[in-house]
Amino acid sequence: MPRFTEFETYDVRFPTSLHLDGSDAMNADPDYSAAYLILRTDAGDGLEGHGFAFTIGRGNDVQTAAIEALRDHVLGLDVDATLADLGGFWKSLVHDSQLRWLGPEKGVMHMAIGAVVNAVWDLAAKRAGVPLWKLLAGLTPEQIVDLVDFRYLTDALTPEEALEILRKAEPGRAERERQLRDRGYPAYTTTPGWLGYDDAKLVRLCQEAVAEGFGQVKLKVGADLDDDVRRMRLAREAVGPDIRIAIDANQRWDVAEAIRWIEALEPYDVWWVEEPTSPDDVLGHAAIARAVAPTKVATGEHVQNRVVFKQMLQAGSLAFLQLDSARVAGVNENIAILLLAAKFGIPVCPHAGGVGLCELVQHLSMFDLVAVSGSTEDRVIEYVDHLHEQFLDPVVIEDGHYVAPTRPGFSAELTARTLDEYRFPGGRIWTEQTKGSTK
Repeated sequence: MPRFTEFETYDVRFPTSLHLDGSDAMNADPDYSAAYLILRTDAGDGLEGHGFAFTIGRGNDVQTAAIEALRDHVLGLDVDATLADLGGFWKSLVHDSQLRWLGPEKGVMHMAIGAVVNAVWDLAAKRAGVPLWKLLAGLTPEQIVDLVDFRYLTDALTPEEALEILRKAEPGRAERERQLRDRGYPAYTTTPGWLGYDDAKLVRLCQEAVAEGFGQVKLKVGADLDDDVRRMRLAREAVGPDIRIAIDANQRWDVAEAIRWIEALEPYDVWWVEEPTSPDDVLGHAAIARAVAPTKVATGEHVQNRVVFKQMLQAGSLAFLQLDSARVAGVNENIAILLLAAKFGIPVCPHAGGVGLCELVQHLSMFDLVAVSGSTEDRVIEYVDHLHEQFLDPVVIEDGHYVAPTRPGFSAELTARTLDEYRFPGGRIWTEQTKGSTK
């Protein structure tokens, strides 16, 4: 009877602020970071579960401490029993009365639970010998529904409705899986659009994106309207009329300001505007969506739980739902969000602008294609070209598409060298940074 025996956490940070990679109107100098977890067992098979929560530097120690606080909730559990009831395991963490008081179901503690849950799913897929998307897509509709906590959701989605969605998608699973393996999953790139990049770099990267087969690029906006108008003009000239250009304000605006700003950029054919205001402002998003139509609103990377997503769908606040693999409480909650999106007929286009997020969200979208929505219409996964070399199973992009992973697991595992060199503050990369700053 194998048990969980080791729970090892790391504060891992990458100095991306040095080149302004990841810069936007709200986050001028991010250092992409992972509050990272490795779970080990005494099963004797050498398999580990890896998971993390994504942050952008300062505060990653707080997030790591929150994950560490869950140690006693995991160590000693029976591995086989836990993996046989991952819906129950999710509830054991999220429904813990004292942990709930720290949220409830939001913020640092909820993200910590997500890291633990994702690490357990990584282990489950490795033990099954398949990538996570394939493990999920092979479950029966009843097994998938058992993973979801429907508390707070039944006014919008009942377990019976979820079963109907999943059963409707069952007949085409094998053919969609074959197409996924042959074609991959459509991607778009944010790489050209970081706000700290100069005009020449913006134009060059836009042109390279088109040459690499991407049908959509995204620009960060929101700091200065005149600059944004100029950058949008340059981007449109660089990619031509047939490539979609999305914009991302990263929560910068009030409602009226968002409407004014978006209208100024509409002549350049904006495909969607992302996070135009506070991620908690359900009605503000809805007001913006009505005012700027037919320009579409997208949001989700900072939406804190399935309940807020439910309300946004009910209120008509978004046309594209951007779930995040590390913001909510892991795979189980993201399955609930995928089912909500399917119920409302809203395309899911995951957020992946951060270390390891591309690696994780590809599995969720591929599962959605095979077993839930059955479609890639108007669906794309975000792609940024940073830090993939730090992972044992990095994403592969071909002709603007994610290639379906084949390695068992959730693609979450950082290399041993990365953990050693980028551990904060004592890793080699950070000790060298410290020495350089004192010269």
